[in-house]
Amino acid sequence: MKNLLFALFLCLFATQIHAQASTKTDQQHRVINKQTVEIACGECQFKMKGKDCELAVRIEGKPYFVDGKGIDDFGDAHGKHGFCNAVSKAEVTGEIVNNRFKAKEIKLLTKGK
Repeated sequence: MKNLLFALFLCLFATQIHAQASTKTDQQHRVINKQTVEIACGECQFKMKGKDCELAVRIEGKPYFVDGKGIDDFGDAHGKHGFCNAVSKAEVTGEIVNNRFKAKEIKLLTKGK
């Protein structure tokens, strides 16, 4: 009887640990669908730590480096209106995975939008 109660207690405890771990994973993975965000160089404009000028987006106040698109894919990053010198707006679709934005689509918006 003691062994049965111990096994039951152990199963309940293991279930609680597993439930808490999945909540943390859900926070690290988030789908973004056609959301308007700020886009610029993560180091130059968003003051992120990195090795080089790298494209980043700021979603709801938090910056994320971008995977799948490069900083020079939209023109010269160091030009007058480039991402290293100015923050722009973009409509993005993708996922946040492990604190990085995995871009499926990035559409720059004009200043009038």
